[in-house]
Amino acid sequence: MAKHVTVIGAGLVGSLLSIYLSRRGYRVSIYERRPDMRKASISAGRSINLALSDRGIKALEEVGIMDDIRPIAIPMHGRFMHHIDGTHSYQPYGKEGQFINSVSRGELNRKLMDLAEKHGVDIHFNHRCDHVNWNKYEISFTDTEQQRSVTSNQDLIFGSDGAFSAARLSHQLQHDRFQYQQYYIDFGYKELTIPPGPGNSFLMEKNALHIWPRGNYMLIALPNTDGSFTCTLFFPFEGDPSFASLDTPEKARQFFNETFADASAMMPDLEKEFVQNATSSLVTVKCFPWIRGDRFALIGDAAHAIVPFFGQGMNCGFEDCSVLNALMEKHADNWSDILPEYQTLRKPDGDAIADLALNNFVEMRDKVADPTFLLQKKIEASFSMKHPDKWIPAYAQVTFSPHIRYSEALRNGSRQEKIMQKIMAMPDIANRWQDEQVEKMILQELQQQPS
Repeated sequence: MAKHVTVIGAGLVGSLLSIYLSRRGYRVSIYERRPDMRKASISAGRSINLALSDRGIKALEEVGIMDDIRPIAIPMHGRFMHHIDGTHSYQPYGKEGQFINSVSRGELNRKLMDLAEKHGVDIHFNHRCDHVNWNKYEISFTDTEQQRSVTSNQDLIFGSDGAFSAARLSHQLQHDRFQYQQYYIDFGYKELTIPPGPGNSFLMEKNALHIWPRGNYMLIALPNTDGSFTCTLFFPFEGDPSFASLDTPEKARQFFNETFADASAMMPDLEKEFVQNATSSLVTVKCFPWIRGDRFALIGDAAHAIVPFFGQGMNCGFEDCSVLNALMEKHADNWSDILPEYQTLRKPDGDAIADLALNNFVEMRDKVADPTFLLQKKIEASFSMKHPDKWIPAYAQVTFSPHIRYSEALRNGSRQEKIMQKIMAMPDIANRWQDEQVEKMILQELQQQPS
């Protein structure tokens, strides 16, 4: 059994993984490129609020720390739509009692670091990973605070240092058949803020994810425990309108007044934040292999970075930890068996959630305001209520069904979408959707469509 483990990256997944490992008796050291975010001032404007859902909660509960996280999580029971004509609509996420949770990335990361240290994990901040000698499994770091070189030689190494992973790059450059795909969408994001009202009150519905869908772009807002909302504008880099065209604070305010009027009225610092907060890109990363023998593995975004439109990036990374834990149990901590099976299980799921997340961008920015799409979702929800053993809506499979793999959810969702396209093409479906004939047709299609 490998005893001493190095985790490269003290982000959400690296910190949680270290807790899993330390609870199983491993001595764990984390090396993090950045300063300690619990002490240093981390610049604002670069973090999308996170949506913690059932897969992530399952992992946190497995290591007994979900009760520590609940105080910083706000339940969101559905999407609250802000239409351009000033009207509102609401779409529940799932059945009664199903919800996702808004959590601040920074707050959650700080909490996980605290809990990791309580479990005996050593975290070394300001240590940049420069190189890995794969013959010796020796990692070279630069201590950027002391300006000195540090070498670490451990039994087992995990690269959990994000989408632009230094551990992955070192692995990639010294592997003769490494497959790598990096895909940027033509949209970036910028973080903005709706501050709290008097007495830290919420100026909008607290327990919802707010969306301003506008066809080719959108604004979203997630609640924070202090009464504020973290807003994220997903917007084209080029064209009109775009980040390129809104090149002055005045143009940004005018655009918001015209396009997101109710949000604009609640954003006193819009001009300042629009200029000062970074415009960031959105990337999908797929790669293979994730492992090297029985001594190295990529995990989280380092293995499968995805865009945030299904709210599953963190949840997927946390599920990686849960799957690894189950495999440690299954194989009695024999890493020669654990790592190959981890890769075999998780690679198809990482690819699947990447595709699902890209598809959901179109749904969030455009379809959620489309009456035909809303009718389709109403038909699906009604059928699912009557036949829960035959139909789970695609969103619920991903978000509320941790027993269903992402790859399975992608296949099921594609199958269901083909069926629904036939249903939606039925004459006068808007008035007939509750007819028994519609229900019978769905049941018939389910029998005919391969599962």
